Amino acid sequence: MSLKVAIETYGCTTNQADSDIMRGLISRYFELSTAEKADVVVLNSCGVVEFTERKIIRRMIELKNKGKKIVLAGCLTRISREAVELADSAISPDNLDMVVEAIHSAFNGKRLYTDWRYTDKAELSFLKCRLRNNAIAIVSISEGCLGSCSFCATKFARGRLRSFSMDKIIEEVNSAVKNNFREIQLTSQDTGAYGLDRGKAMLPELLRKISEIHGDFRVRVGMMNPQHAVKILDELIEAYSSEKIYKFLHIPVQSGDNRVLEDMKRNHTVEDYVEVVRTFRKSFDDVLISTDIIVGFPTETEESFWKSYDLVKETRPDIVNITRFSPRKGTPAARLKDIPGWIKKERSRILTDLTREIGLENNRRFLGKVARVLITKEGKNGKKLARMDSYRAVVTEGNVGDFIKIKIKDCKFNYLVGFPLHDCSDNRGKN
Repeated sequence: MSLKVAIETYGCTTNQADSDIMRGLISRYFELSTAEKADVVVLNSCGVVEFTERKIIRRMIELKNKGKKIVLAGCLTRISREAVELADSAISPDNLDMVVEAIHSAFNGKRLYTDWRYTDKAELSFLKCRLRNNAIAIVSISEGCLGSCSFCATKFARGRLRSFSMDKIIEEVNSAVKNNFREIQLTSQDTGAYGLDRGKAMLPELLRKISEIHGDFRVRVGMMNPQHAVKILDELIEAYSSEKIYKFLHIPVQSGDNRVLEDMKRNHTVEDYVEVVRTFRKSFDDVLISTDIIVGFPTETEESFWKSYDLVKETRPDIVNITRFSPRKGTPAARLKDIPGWIKKERSRILTDLTREIGLENNRRFLGKVARVLITKEGKNGKKLARMDSYRAVVTEGNVGDFIKIKIKDCKFNYLVGFPLHDCSDNRGKN
């Protein structure tokens, strides 16, 4: 009897790409299944904040109470001893190719725990099994980072920067486009650092080579830290000039106070962030700016918080991912005196209200305009999610994978609403 195996994924797009590799391997040896019907469940975990860790541990207990065997994958394998002890087997992020062995070990009552080793995941791209319910392919370009953020536990799991083979990345993107994936998401812990472990920043070169691939598709570049982006700004602007690159910039500033940034060991300044944002906005008609801010870091004073507030008000990012500081065991910031939860909650509320106001104002300027969009995946209530050339979200109608023209008739703070102009439909992306 063939084992039934399910995989559940938590966290970032890097984890989603890792799950694609593991799913490809699992499908060769076992029957892919839902968690309810599975004999073994692979949990690809996230350890960014304690809330997510507790959620995953509760899920592990729930599954084990139902008689399921658990293989723990992802960041918690190197962050959470409790999660590892609950699992029947565990594989670290750089040992994905051992998932089959881990499943056999879990089912047969033998624990497997893998140690550090270098794996170029671009070399494993041929294993990927992407479930076709959307037009999106996720491509990992590197793993680990060069940072030393005092609050971050992810570096314990992912390690130092290891950039993957550019040739293999190009091969994977080319293969994805040939298989009718229309949105390519490049992911890593810091895309701006790609190549620095090999002697030079190589992201602009990678984007130029991807842009030369034949086909009508779009590329979403994942998060890049300000200190790397600012050093390659001219080359980035040139690479982003290709119509195939979404004018989307995810650049986390984390705080509007340079003193707090020093305490966070972020290795960049507020001014670095501002320079990158202003240069992108000056260079392109429409840029979608996304940033991250941590509220309630232990050394964040009332004045520090309002500096973050003023920075958001000044630079007007379209998306602000707000996180209340959560101490992670083993990090330098966890040794600092924490701020009361009610203060974090109130600061988060104030900043959230501002970001929603800005998001709505930013989106209102598109009302009545016509735009060409790419429909990327199914939405709610029979609608579809599409993306403008800036990666701005549009709720519309049509077929996933199609490029169409729409007229924007409404908006919310985080998306636009458009109706298709059927006589102007444009599906050059279809093979």
